[in-house]
Parts: sequence; C-alpha cells; structure tokens
Amino acid sequence: MKIRILLAIIAMLSVASLAFGDEIDNRFHKARKYLDDNHLVITTTVDQAYSQDAILVMGEGAPKKGVSAGQKRLTAITAAKVVAQRRLAELLEGVAIVSETTVKDSELASDVIKTAVTGFIKGAQPVMQEWNSQEETALVILKVGVNGPKSFAAVMYDKILTEPKIKKELEKPVFTPPADVPASAPAAEQPFDGLIIDATDYSFRPALINRIFNPKGEVLYDPAKISQKVLVEQGCGEYTNSVDKARAALGKRGVKNPLVVKASGTVSPSDLQVADSTAVEIFSANQASGFMADARVAFVLK
Repeated sequence: MKIRILLAIIAMLSVASLAFGDEIDNRFHKARKYLDDNHLVITTTVDQAYSQDAILVMGEGAPKKGVSAGQKRLTAITAAKVVAQRRLAELLEGVAIVSETTVKDSELASDVIKTAVTGFIKGAQPVMQEWNSQEETALVILKVGVNGPKSFAAVMYDKILTEPKIKKELEKPVFTPPADVPASAPAAEQPFDGLIIDATDYSFRPALINRIFNPKGEVLYDPAKISQKVLVEQGCGEYTNSVDKARAALGKRGVKNPLVVKASGTVSPSDLQVADSTAVEIFSANQASGFMADARVAFVLK
C-alpha cells in the first residue's frame, strides 16, 4: 500500500521527476558541497541508509504555473519537498522490521504503525534547500536519522515492541548452553568486549531487529538482550562490508577486543544462524563482559 502524501499540494504544483541516483548535477552547487563536506550520499537503498546511519532523499521541483516572480522560488521548493517526502515513503516501505516483515507489511496489519510512519514522513525537515534562478528549478534534501532520539528507529521501536503481532514473532526460545559449559567464562587477560559476525557468505540484510540463532532455533541475540535506551540510540548494531571496518565502527563504541565469528547460515533475510560451538563461544564471551546489553555487535554484509 503506497503512502499518500499531500496529494492536494501535488495536484496544484508542477513537480519535476525525482532523481533516484546518488549524484546531484551541476545546477545545485550548494547541495553537492553539503554532501561532500559531510561525507554523505543520497540514499538509494535501505542497506545504504544503515551504513551511513542516515537517510537522505532529494526532490526536484518547478514553480507553479502563472505565479509571480517572487512566488516562483517558494512554490518550487514546496514542490521539491513533496517529491522528497514521496521518495522517503517509498524507501521506508522497504525497511525490514524483523524476519520478512517490512514496514509496508506492518501497515497492512496495524493502523498504529501506519500512523507512526506517515507522521514521521510528514515531519521530516529539509537540511538543504537550493533554488536555481536561471533554470527556475529547486532542490530539497531531507535527512532523517536511522538511530538516535527522534529517529526513524526511535519512532518504530516505540510501536513495534508493543505491537502484538510483531511481539509474538519475537518470542523465540532462548539459547541454553550445554550443561558442561560454565555459567560465565573464566577470567582472561583481555576478555572479548564486542562481537563481529561475518555474514558475507549469505544474503543478509539490516533490519530494525536483527537476531542471531543457534541451529536449534534458540535465540542468542535479539532486542530482549539490549538496553532499551541503547536500542533506541544505536539500534541492533553496526553494519559494514569488511571485518576491519567493523572493528573501527565498534572501536567508536569503546570496543577493544571483539570476538570475530562467521555465520553458518540464515534463518530469514534478517536473521543469522551460527554453529553450536560458535553459539557457546558467543554466550560465554557475553557472560564475561555483557556486550550484548550495549549492542556492541557488528554485522559484516556482502
């Protein structure tokens, strides 16, 4: 179901087509400089949004026909903002909540989530507005955080963790270590204080809720393991495309000695599986330092 945004405005304005690429042409120098200076790109995929922890969408607009010279800039910027909102709606529809449940799917089953997403999109504020008087074209860039206060994740976690249908899906058996594994790992000179899980051999994607299971379907890592404050501010973890980048990302969270393991498969597009021995290793390391509660976990994607 497509989210409809400000249809009355769209009907009144002449709106140029949205550019879906990650390049802004030479008509908009300020916008290009903004992206370069902040090391950001226009978001074209959900995975890209997670990797830079921000969603940036742009819209291009032309003035309403027949308006005065003074109104051209205003009506073109308004049109560009509407187009950017529409693109944001389309992008967010592809955000996975958990397993194979996307924001779009949840809207079909939940008016609460639908209302939250629609309100979030309408409330997104532009970080860049540029008017090219020669071309009589405006560009607007909307930026919203993936995690952090007032971010998309913060809005969604507030809803989905109390939504009965999704909450039921999250309720999985908890990993129980074999009887011969001690309740907590022996003290080490430098205990593992984080986790890097290499999923590059599989088709795995970021989600608002990513989980790690053992072969029996018991969960080792899910939102129940994470402090609610941390979950809202940082999400389920970091997402990179290499182990070295994962180390660097976790380093910003204070991690000095992460445990590095490989996934053995996927349970769903957003849930990973590890071998029995790896599950025990992760469990023991977490018992010693409690890194899961702080979401000191990094997922390495293709």
